[in-house]
Amino acid sequence: SALAFIGGGILGFGIALARISDSRILRLLASAYVQIVQGTPLLILLFLIYFGLAIYGLDQLPALVAAGIGLTVYASGFLGEIWRGCIQSVPKTQWEAAECLALTRWQRMSRVILPQAMRIATAPTVGFLVQIVKNTSLASVVGLVELSQAGKLINNSTFQPFSVFICVAALYFIICYPLSVWSRGLERRLNVGRR
Repeated sequence: SALAFIGGGILGFGIALARISDSRILRLLASAYVQIVQGTPLLILLFLIYFGLAIYGLDQLPALVAAGIGLTVYASGFLGEIWRGCIQSVPKTQWEAAECLALTRWQRMSRVILPQAMRIATAPTVGFLVQIVKNTSLASVVGLVELSQAGKLINNSTFQPFSVFICVAALYFIICYPLSVWSRGLERRLNVGRR
């Protein structure tokens, strides 16, 4: 989850900036990337990265690397679009005021627009982090032993599916619930939505 969030965040930030770029080609490429990533199920992405590269004569990636790349690509498509929306939701008057001050595009973005967009983006970003944590369960299809797969292996030994998967669900809850509470707290603290 951490690997996917950090890698996806870096790539997603580039995608978000490309989506609002002055260059039409850059906008179209970034838009196509987002449409492909969001239109492809994560499970298919994982299969393509883990099994698909071997078709082209490349060595099969280790399960952790394949899962990390797949989740990073998945996260970048969604985070890029979340952040693009947050950047574009900064009021037009702020863009115009920064332009009136004769700031360069980089100065407008770094000093005026992005600090405001970060406040707006905090809650949906943390909310998406919860989704990434839950989606790591799909990494088991490429042979990675993560929480769900570990539960399945324990169940195969003990034959007690109810108690094993209740424990797995409780562990997911222990990881995800504090993130959800933190997201709501950040939203309240930053007064997002209030003018």
